[in-house]
This record gives sequence, structure tokens and C-alpha cells, in this order.
Amino acid sequence: MLVAAVIGLIFFGILAFYFRLWIQSIWTGAGVGLMDLIGMSFRKVNPKTIVRSKIMAVQAGLGENTGITSKSLEAHYLAGGNVPLVIRALIAANKAKTIQLTFREATAIDLAGRDVLEAVQTSVYPKVIDCPPRGAARPSLDAVAKDGIQLKVKARVTVRANLQKLIGGATEETIIGRVGEGIVSAIGSAETHSIVLENPDMISKTVLARRLDHNTAFEIVSIDIADIDVGENIGARLSADQAEADTRVARARAEGKRAMAVAAERENMAEIENAKAALVEAEAEVPLAMAEAFQSGRLGIMDYYSLRNVQADTDMRKSIALSGSNQPK
Repeated sequence: MLVAAVIGLIFFGILAFYFRLWIQSIWTGAGVGLMDLIGMSFRKVNPKTIVRSKIMAVQAGLGENTGITSKSLEAHYLAGGNVPLVIRALIAANKAKTIQLTFREATAIDLAGRDVLEAVQTSVYPKVIDCPPRGAARPSLDAVAKDGIQLKVKARVTVRANLQKLIGGATEETIIGRVGEGIVSAIGSAETHSIVLENPDMISKTVLARRLDHNTAFEIVSIDIADIDVGENIGARLSADQAEADTRVARARAEGKRAMAVAAERENMAEIENAKAALVEAEAEVPLAMAEAFQSGRLGIMDYYSLRNVQADTDMRKSIALSGSNQPK
């Protein structure tokens, strides 16, 4: 009797603990039995989470033929997944009727760390991404046309999540980088900046034609140019910088030639000074030679005076020539 009473109390306690969930499961057709609820506790699975998620799926028309069973929900729970989020995502995809998403794909996306419900919502309602994003180092995308004029562009990219490529696909940062690269390339290939200002849609068409959403988790719906402004004349500034650089090179070359000319002039002056020194040295030997000539008798006193007269006559002619050249004409 005592043993039966204890067993009865234990059974009553278990029944009282799981009775509400069990009744909910029966009335809604979730198909979760009492023994399944007890087994969940032993497997350290929250029964409320599993039952309520199964009830949501059944009430939305997602039966076990879609792969949503209590065992599969337990397995996803034990793997660390967010079971209610996966069920809500599957319900949203089923209601949209344009999105093909299976339970296996949804659980894989969830375990990969992606928000599967947000992905489904993005598939239904496309998401707008600013390019460049808010808070970026530069407030706009700066590009230069072939005529050297800088254009500052802000774009908005409308994307739709691609559920089949959400696992392993590139994220929003890749979309922003590729779109920015495409916009800069499209403006750079334009002959003049006025063409871009007249037809800003040419940027969108050029960028969309490149299939920038390849291997990404998104599908680009449209690229819209939100703002475009004219910046600096980069071509003129570069030309001015090049001209300044050429001027500096020319000045350096001219300075080198002037330095070489000064060096050559100084060398010539040094040679002139050497010649003058040699002349002075030669003139210093003249008195010695005349003295030796007097002593040897080869030069007489009259010869000396005749030489002096010739020298005086030469000096007079030089002075007359110099005075004549200095008179004003």
C-alpha cells in the first residue's frame, strides 16, 4: 500500500507537471505524448519550447511531412539552435508562398549563426543598404571622369536575401565594396563628368550588368543614385603638380649647367693667373740677362739706351691709344 501510494504520488506529480503541455499538444494535434515530455526532461530539453514550437508549426499548416517532428526539434535544440526562431521563419516563408525554404535549410542557416527570420523577412521585403554606409570614413564615393573632374556619389542598393546562398555567401560588406568599385569604374570610364550628371542611371545600368551579387547571400534588386555632386578639378591639379615638378627639374638642370660654367670660368681664371705668374717670373730674369750681357760685353751702353727709347716709345703709343678709346663718341 505504501509503495503504491508513493508511486501514485510520483505519477500524480509528473502528470501535474506535464498535464498542461500534454493537453495543449492533444488539443492542437501537435502529437507530443506524455512519455515524450518526460523523456525531454531526461535529455535536458525544455519541453515548453518544443511543444509551443510544434503547436505553432501545426497551427500554421506545417505538419510532420515537412520534416518538423518533435525529434527533429529536440535535435536542433540540443545542437544549440533557436527552435522558435526557425519555426517563425518557416511560417513566414510558407505564408509568403514565393519563398522555398525547407526545415533542413532553416536549421542549417540558424546553426550557421545567421538570423533566419530576418533573412526570410529580407526576402519578402527587400532591404536598402547605403553605399557608402553610415559612419564610414568618407561620406561619399569619390571618382574622377576622363576630363579630370571629380564626382562625389551616394548610392542606395536594394537587396533581397538569397536563402539558398545564405550559407557560405558573402555579406553586406561585400555588396557595398563591389557596388562602390563598380560606381568608381563606371564614372572613370565616362568621357566627361557632364555625361554622368545628365544620365546618372548609366551608373546603375553599368553596375547591374556586372552581376555583383555573384556568390553573395543577397540578390541585388536595384541600384539608385541618391546624390551626386561635383568635386575638385583633379586633372587640373595633377597637371599643375606635374608642371611644377617639370619646372623644378628644369631649374635643377639649369643650376647644374651654371655651376659647371662657373667652375670652368674659375679654371680659366686660374690658368690666366698661372700665365701672369709665369710672365712675371720671365720678366724678373730680364735684368739678370742684361747684367750678364753688360759684363760679357755683348751689350753696350748705347744699345741699352736705344732699347729704353723703343720701350718708352711703345709705352707712349699705348697711352695714346688708351686715351683715344676712352673719349666719348
